[in-house]
Amino acid sequence: MQQKDSILKVQKRFNAIVQNPEMFLQSDFINGFEHLPSPIILKNTPQIITTHFSWGLLPYWSKDIDFRNNTLNARLETISEKPSFREIINNRCLVIATAFYEWHWLDEKGSKKQPYIIYAEEEVFAMAGLYSDWINPQTGEIMFTFTIVTTEANATMQYIHNHKKRMPIILKKEDENAWLDSSNHVIDFGYPYSSNLVAFPYVKP
Repeated sequence: MQQKDSILKVQKRFNAIVQNPEMFLQSDFINGFEHLPSPIILKNTPQIITTHFSWGLLPYWSKDIDFRNNTLNARLETISEKPSFREIINNRCLVIATAFYEWHWLDEKGSKKQPYIIYAEEEVFAMAGLYSDWINPQTGEIMFTFTIVTTEANATMQYIHNHKKRMPIILKKEDENAWLDSSNHVIDFGYPYSSNLVAFPYVKP
């Protein structure tokens, strides 16, 4: 899919405006530890996708940028307790995707792993996220970052993510605005994804 086509589909799907379209992330395989700028939707009118939020949340009190390696994901069950997330629990966002990847362990220690690519029922979908801004104490640069909220895996993901048995909260279309509304409690979104997921072993071309 060409970048322009991808942007048009996202704009139509979410009734959104894409800021900085030249930065719109499009890749067959994204490594979270590369902390690439990724498209998210904030609660705006009209909704706006910003493509300069980096994956891996940096809380305001973080002393260095490497802390983001610990916060690619946030467990829903403990999100209100963890210092990294409890103060930004109302900073909700939608993380836009057409698929995501997870690793299936082929042995007990995970020394051998097989990546799987997972698709939802809709071509473009949203995962629940939280965002924050952080000032680099060395440079004064402001960085905007996010994390993906996870929940207990459904049957498909229990097989694939057979180590921790977790999965991102893939929001039902009718629940996307509800997630952005901070008056709704986060724990209400802790359902495993009930619709069909389609997964395939991934082999790099």
